[in-house]
Amino acid sequence: MTDLLLDASVAVIACQAGNSMGKLVEEVRGHGGRLWLYAGEFTDICRLLSSKSASTNNYRQQSLDTALKEFNHFARGCCWLAALSVDVEDIDDPDPMAVALIKAAERISTDTLVVSTKESRIERGFPFVDELSALASISQSEVLFVDLKAQQDRIRPELEAGLHRVLHHGIYINGPEITQLEHRLADYAGTQHCICVSSGTDALLIAMMALGIKPGDEIITTPFTFFATSEMIAMLGAVPVYVDIDPHTFNIDVSKIEAAFTDKTRAILPVSLYGQCSDMDAIKTIAARYDVSVVEDAAQSFGATYKNQPSCSLSDIACTSFFPAKPLGAYGDAGACFTQDTTLAQIMRQIRDHGQERRYHSVRLGLNGRMDTMQAVVLLAKMEIFDDELQKRQKVAANYHTKLRALENEGLLVLPRVESYNTSSWAQYTLRVANRDDVQAAMKTRGIPTAIHYPVPLFEQPAYLSNNNNCPETLRAAREVMSLPIHPYLRLEEQKEIVVALAESLSDREEYMKQRNIVGK
Repeated sequence: MTDLLLDASVAVIACQAGNSMGKLVEEVRGHGGRLWLYAGEFTDICRLLSSKSASTNNYRQQSLDTALKEFNHFARGCCWLAALSVDVEDIDDPDPMAVALIKAAERISTDTLVVSTKESRIERGFPFVDELSALASISQSEVLFVDLKAQQDRIRPELEAGLHRVLHHGIYINGPEITQLEHRLADYAGTQHCICVSSGTDALLIAMMALGIKPGDEIITTPFTFFATSEMIAMLGAVPVYVDIDPHTFNIDVSKIEAAFTDKTRAILPVSLYGQCSDMDAIKTIAARYDVSVVEDAAQSFGATYKNQPSCSLSDIACTSFFPAKPLGAYGDAGACFTQDTTLAQIMRQIRDHGQERRYHSVRLGLNGRMDTMQAVVLLAKMEIFDDELQKRQKVAANYHTKLRALENEGLLVLPRVESYNTSSWAQYTLRVANRDDVQAAMKTRGIPTAIHYPVPLFEQPAYLSNNNNCPETLRAAREVMSLPIHPYLRLEEQKEIVVALAESLSDREEYMKQRNIVGK
């Protein structure tokens, strides 16, 4: 829905109980919308509150204290929009604050409305509107696959303060926030070392370079994941050897790994898909038997646990991604490598910075794989709420399980399964359906976004075709998987809407019963 920016005149009215703006505030919040206040008007708000208090009460200070308490309570449900120098540049207008408000509103979105009680502002037209016009603009909010805006609203003060600190100290690469974040992430994952890097993709490349993977080496991995997993193997001239997936977890089928070994095998690279770790103990046992390394692709599982151990602490090197849509996401590309091995950590730090041991002294080949300081600021702010967001993801997933169980019992879909020894970070909520494309299209007509993770197995990717395609469960999953919206700020009403839309999209029972034999069990 359209965001609303309240000018000082409206903010003072809206914060008081029983006021005329109550319906507007209720409607916006009821639809999951956002109310904004402009920091540049804070002085005006205080002046208006003081003036209003003086006119209604002889005991001015007491009345002002009450008014300020009311405003503080109201403001906690609003977002504060920072005042920037650009807002007051070249203002030649009878109402310069009106110009500043217009510029500020445009930073939110081009259709943001500024609500005012001042006739002179309303007469200007868009973006200024009165209360009634603002009410008329409010519509049902769309269901978002991932809601980064709601998350940003929650951490905005910490974000803005941190970003301003970086702008002032000016250390945009390898700033002090990088070291701070590395310590924080290592503590969270339970590892000795964390090396922040430029992306999850580069994390995989750096990890394998640190292990000495070379052309002709074979890496056992899964074909059911994002392309980067095998892409980085191939970039080193090594060969991905694909092992089929377990149909229940979508992770690599551990029982089939040993059969894939040759005298060229140098590592096993399991992917903790959708937020759930692979059976890492079994994988490490096989790796130890053949004296090869294990690299966990934990791009989707940071925050998950395996037998009470955190993901990223379960292998020789673990790699994760902080792509914005991940459970812990930056505002750009970012990633990290984790290890308990001090020597490997030192090598990875060198590789991420052109192989440098010290400035202008490269002891090995490397790459420009550093995380920028701005992303560290974002991730530090998000770490403060990460555990709470994981709990909220768990609740969303549990609610899906409860609401969709009847459809599974009818054979119309298969719900995701988390092993009893695992907890998932629920990067995705991915189920199986027959006639997936038809269901997805039907969901779209009902305003519900869905996604497919992943429609093309790695051995069928045009950039890297492989004959190693004896993976029937992977092919089956690629036809059937469909991900529903999941994020910590998904409201119960939105979940209900999603569940109803899915049930309606599966309404052709006869066709689905014909197809149910192809749905994985």
